[in-house]
Amino acid sequence: MQDSNGIHDKCESRLYIGNLDLKITEATLLKMFSPFGKIVSEDFLWHTRGPKRGAPRGFAFIQYDTREEAELAKEKMHGRLACGRPLVVRLASEKYMLETAENSMKASGEGHKMHLTGGAMGQTSRSAKIAAIKNKLKSLEEDNSRSKKQKKTDDTS
Repeated sequence: MQDSNGIHDKCESRLYIGNLDLKITEATLLKMFSPFGKIVSEDFLWHTRGPKRGAPRGFAFIQYDTREEAELAKEKMHGRLACGRPLVVRLASEKYMLETAENSMKASGEGHKMHLTGGAMGQTSRSAKIAAIKNKLKSLEEDNSRSKKQKKTDDTS
């Protein structure tokens, strides 16, 4: 049982850092976040294939020694400008919790959609984007069938 507790604690002290400018390096990131506590590990993500291979992906994860250190870093760094871009800093476990909450709301049959994953950044949920694309396709198909009917009536007259 203690092992699962250790895993839970690890998730609680791990931060997601997003909206990173491509000029920000691993060293810069560590320098920015080290004042808030002991950094146990850092995962700076890179493109591994394709035309952007070797370029930064624009987000990273930092693991602190304690949850309190992670909370402090989140509080102080979220929204702070780095190379002209506001950083998105949250506990890595929050994304999972937000997605779980959103999925349970859908399952309970609530009519309105809450966009939890974007927070202050104004992003829409994936399901809302999919619904918008489906509606657009449907309207394009209707327009296409109308224009075919119009063309047939023009040809017969």
